[in-house]
This record gives sequence, C-alpha cells and structure tokens, in this order.
Amino acid sequence: MIVFFTGTRNSRYAAQFLADKLEDELVDATALIKAEKEAKLRSERPWIFVSPTYGWQIPHLFAKWIENGDFRGSRDAYFVMTCGDGIGSAGRRNEALCTRKAFRCLGTAKIVMPENYIAMFSVPGEEAATEIRRSATDDLEALAALIRSGQPVPEEPVGLMDKIYTNAVNPAFYRLFVKASPFLATDDCIACGKCVKNCPLNNVTLVAGKPRWGDRCTHCMACICGCPAEAIEYGKKSRGKPRYQCPPYQREK
Repeated sequence: MIVFFTGTRNSRYAAQFLADKLEDELVDATALIKAEKEAKLRSERPWIFVSPTYGWQIPHLFAKWIENGDFRGSRDAYFVMTCGDGIGSAGRRNEALCTRKAFRCLGTAKIVMPENYIAMFSVPGEEAATEIRRSATDDLEALAALIRSGQPVPEEPVGLMDKIYTNAVNPAFYRLFVKASPFLATDDCIACGKCVKNCPLNNVTLVAGKPRWGDRCTHCMACICGCPAEAIEYGKKSRGKPRYQCPPYQREK
C-alpha cells in the first residue's frame, strides 16, 4: 500500500506513478490528516510512505501520524522522499521510526522534483519544472523495479553536513522559520476558499472574504501555490516568484 502526504503535489505525483507501476493501492494521508483521522490500515504488501522533505526530514506531522497509526499486515516499509536538492540523513530518522513501529525498514529513496518552497527558495518556471519531472520519472521507474523485486533501497553515503542538516538545522528551521504570520492576501483575492480547502492542518479560515492564518502552519505551501488568483504572498519573500503545483501523473499511452 502506498501512503502519501503532499503539499504542492510533488509527492502525490510520485505516489501515483508508483501505484500505477506496482498496481498497488493508494491512500491520501493528507486528506486523513486534515480530517483528523488516525491511520487504520491493512496491507499484505510492503508499506510505501511517500512525502516531501521539510528541513531534511519527513514532515513532522506525517511522522507523527505514522507513529500514532494502526498499520496491520506487512511489516516491511519503504520511504520515498521528494525534494528540491537533498534529504540529509533523513533515512536514519526513518529507520528509527520503523523501529518504534516494529517495521522492517527497506530504505529511503530520494526523488528530486521541482523546488516548491517559495517562502525561502527560487521556484523553477514551467519549462524547467517539466524537465525536472521528466528526469524524476526515470528514478521512479528504477525504484518501482526495485520494490517489485523486494530489494532494499541502496543506502547513500551520509556525511557530517547531512547529519547536521537533519539533526540540528531541522529543529531550528521549525522553531525559527515555520510560521504563518508572514502570509497575507492581496486585493487580487477572489474569496474562492481554496486555501482553506487545501490546508492540511485547517489553519486557514475565511474572515470577511479574506483568508486568515492561525498558528498551526507546517509550511507545506499548499495555500500560496494553490491560489488560482496568485493572491497570496509570504511577506516579501515570494514576490515575483512563479507558483508551483505539480500536475497529476498521467500514464503514457
């Protein structure tokens, strides 16, 4: 069973690709988290957890949801992490999570997808994003073949900086940068409510037709990148940057 969490849909694309190639069941954890529903799932095939990379770890809310969930059947688990660059030593953290859940960790695969963290980094234009996704499908194809054969993901070398990013920078990242207060809606807002619908933590509400953010933000960028009017900014940091949302995976004919 393939279980995915996504903000701007890179991880949904990866999960859909794997579900198609492996003919496996797909579960949207994002919707369950939004509905405040704990996992109560059963699979006789290996678990494949797919998520973005937030500060060189899987998102804290997804890790917590897995840890608190009821996963029955298979005790084998793969992790697939989409990222704009690297995942640090996230694989080691995933191994520890598996130990706590009595899973046999079969490794963590890194899949480079278009950068989407508009609050801090540059985001590629449409043409560049298409090329990055095209390259990612080759890696996903190889990963599907590996999972189909039951082989573990080859472990990549983990250096000192990888460990620092995951174990030291990540907590500082959440403490210092993961805040909703810089989000704002411009006069271009059309009060469509998609930001409310897309927020996995129910952290956005409409007040007098304009979105208002609470204090439960996880910086998934679903609100700002999913706004059809591009009416949401993250202070000055997002100004002039293209908005990125990954299209659904389409099987090649």
